[in-house]
Amino acid sequence: MREGCHNHRRRTMTGALLLLLPLLFPSLFTPFSHAFPSLLSELNAPNPRHSRLLRSALERQTSAEQQTELWRPSPIQGSKPCLRQDSTLSLPEKSQGYIQVFLDGGLNQQRMGICDAVALAKILNATLIIPHLEVNPVWKDSSTFDEIFDYYAAAIRANRVKTAPVHASANWCLDNVSPVLQSYGIAAVAPFSHRLAFDNMPKYIQRLRCKVNFQALVFVPHIRDLGDSLVSCLRYPLNTNEAGSSNYLTRVTDSKDKQGSGKFVVLHLRFDKDMAAHSACDFGGGKAEKLALAKYRQVIWQGRVLNSQFTDEELRSQGRCPLTPEEIGLLLAALGFDNNTRLYLASHKVYGGEARISTLRSLFPLMEDKKCLASSDERAQIKGKSSLLAAVDYYVSMHSDIFISASPGNMHNAVVGHRTYENMKTIRPNMALLGQLFLNKSLTWVEFQEAVVEGHKSRQGLLRLRRSQQSIYTYPTPDCMCSA
Repeated sequence: MREGCHNHRRRTMTGALLLLLPLLFPSLFTPFSHAFPSLLSELNAPNPRHSRLLRSALERQTSAEQQTELWRPSPIQGSKPCLRQDSTLSLPEKSQGYIQVFLDGGLNQQRMGICDAVALAKILNATLIIPHLEVNPVWKDSSTFDEIFDYYAAAIRANRVKTAPVHASANWCLDNVSPVLQSYGIAAVAPFSHRLAFDNMPKYIQRLRCKVNFQALVFVPHIRDLGDSLVSCLRYPLNTNEAGSSNYLTRVTDSKDKQGSGKFVVLHLRFDKDMAAHSACDFGGGKAEKLALAKYRQVIWQGRVLNSQFTDEELRSQGRCPLTPEEIGLLLAALGFDNNTRLYLASHKVYGGEARISTLRSLFPLMEDKKCLASSDERAQIKGKSSLLAAVDYYVSMHSDIFISASPGNMHNAVVGHRTYENMKTIRPNMALLGQLFLNKSLTWVEFQEAVVEGHKSRQGLLRLRRSQQSIYTYPTPDCMCSA
């Protein structure tokens, strides 16, 4: 395992040398910058944008009292999951037919669609065929349902209902899908993502959605096994000599008797090219980066995502820019995480590569990811499958002491909701506050830290009631919760 990690870091050093070439020999690369802006924008990772804060953060000291408070689990807040108390819903004597749905998006968007599909089948008194997962146009992932979740059924083709509105009511489904079901014995709804409303649903339908999402959807065994091994590595790290063994993950369990359990944080770093381009924010890469991201927007979204009409300062003040690796590192440091914190990096591919991550790694040298913790054989089972990679990260996230995401999104929403349901500590970055703080170049480290701590006191796992049209999967209170 560690040999693979060392090889990864050697490749990182080689990559860093390549990054310096355009700086050392600019005349050689000028002609290529016009022809290949996307390539050079990713090679030319910008220098730290918050050098003053970064220097202070590298010298930070955290008291034992701060550490104790930081790692304290979420308190009991008067609510608990009530689904486990429910009796099993009775099945109808006769199904009215078959329902199939077609789900696009990434793993977590599809996960929510699966839960809604079960609810739709209940509303229509129909049998749900295994959902069809569409190929993601960004990740190019063709993973099927039974590759990810521990269920299996055969899929069949059917007449499709293509007119489902966003957040359709139960009555709409009964009026528009049920007739197709009765006529043909089978109906398919496509597209289906975000098609079932969260409001004005019968209580038993809401409870069913909660039960599917938080209890029934289980990953396949090899994802759970790899996830358990990664969690063990993070909680019970072996020393360098032991880690050099080829069967690192299988031996790590033996170390549990030799030392106490360690704590770790999962950082979901959604800072890939897709996210950077979609935001239309400036990330310090200069004209080449702006040109490359604008071109990417046009190619991927065919004009559906336009260049922003707001300035970068306005976007950041509104909290609409994803945090860079440097910025999320400064946030964690300001909250009190020291350089001995074990950090698991849950991400697919970071825009700018290791050069962009280097500031984060300098703040948290014990940061790990799947490449460092898993062997090549273990990674081979999920290689090239973004949904399976995301499933492993989701599993590890649900077993960490603290979870934090660098930007809102489907992964953030899914994990935050699930951890809220389980009353597990989760830190939600105050994006608008952070955007304004990072724009203020005169702030000292003490001023920055005080503002960060104060601005996140109520954003570390406190229950929030779901408001109208909000997702039950992100805000499980009150639909999924009962009085403690």
